[in-house]
Amino acid sequence: MIDIDFASLRRIGLNNTIVSQLHDAPEGTRLVRITEIHREWLTVHDGQNERRARALAALRGADLAVGDWVLSSTPSHDEHWLCALLPPVTHIARRGSDGRHHSLVSNVDTALLVMGLDKDFNPRRLERYLAIVKTANVDPVIVLSKADIAEDAQPRMELLRQRLPANIPLLAVNTLSGDAAVQLSPWLGAGQTLVLLGSSGAGKSSLTNTLAQAHQQTGGVRHGDGRGRHTTTARSLHQCASGACIIDTPGLRSWQPDADEASIAASFEDIDALAAQCQFRDCRHASEPGCAVRDVVDADRLQNYHKLLREARRSEQTPLDRIAEVAKWKVLQRAATARSKDKKVPRR
Repeated sequence: MIDIDFASLRRIGLNNTIVSQLHDAPEGTRLVRITEIHREWLTVHDGQNERRARALAALRGADLAVGDWVLSSTPSHDEHWLCALLPPVTHIARRGSDGRHHSLVSNVDTALLVMGLDKDFNPRRLERYLAIVKTANVDPVIVLSKADIAEDAQPRMELLRQRLPANIPLLAVNTLSGDAAVQLSPWLGAGQTLVLLGSSGAGKSSLTNTLAQAHQQTGGVRHGDGRGRHTTTARSLHQCASGACIIDTPGLRSWQPDADEASIAASFEDIDALAAQCQFRDCRHASEPGCAVRDVVDADRLQNYHKLLREARRSEQTPLDRIAEVAKWKVLQRAATARSKDKKVPRR
């Protein structure tokens, strides 16, 4: 096992689970954490300093993400090369519109889901964020920004309290105020790693600057539709005075959970718990008699649940499955059209 400075590395999120993976680490290597990823190189931190590094050929096909712990070596000329990836404890990913897997971050304890109470307010998108982090076994905390300037802030907060499970922390913060660090202090302990997820303009970079005393560029929103301008273009890890680390991320427009149907269903724990009380085991919570879900869960939340399940089913289909499904619906549509024509023919 290689020698490590646990106290220094703990300031960038090291924990005992990662340390337990070092028993086979080759001599002469150093444990570092990825803080930024660029096209040609990466930035890594060893607990004391940041430096640029490149990945050896054996790692170039690996799905590296900000937050990963890796082993580095310095064979010559003070060049730093990444030679091994430690299996992440947690890993958040999404699927693109093409169905491909896209890594977001690794080894995070808490996800701060940032949403503005202005035109950025979208409960369905927030539920999508919740599904993404819960399927990755990461604890979510909902952070509502712009409560001081948004109209209808209190009714929107109350809507979320009624719509979402009560065990999900929900905070309204001023991302520019030091009070935000006080409100989020239960999740900012030494050795903890947090990630900020949300749309552009929600206040992620402003919150990063407040919590980590960083100097991330921030931008406003468009007056027409309230959409934010992309100021953060890459994921980056920052250290907080409390000993925690925080990963800022760009706003993403496409957020499809990288999970199967069963995992998505389990992420809606309120629906999952009520479904056990339905009269029929295969209840779809639509029009079946004896449904324990339909009259309890918010109707729009239930519709969003079904939408995410459909997306998960589609993402698991092979091209042949999709062709077969299209053919099936064409047959059903032709049959429905034929029945409709038969009804219009007058009887003699």
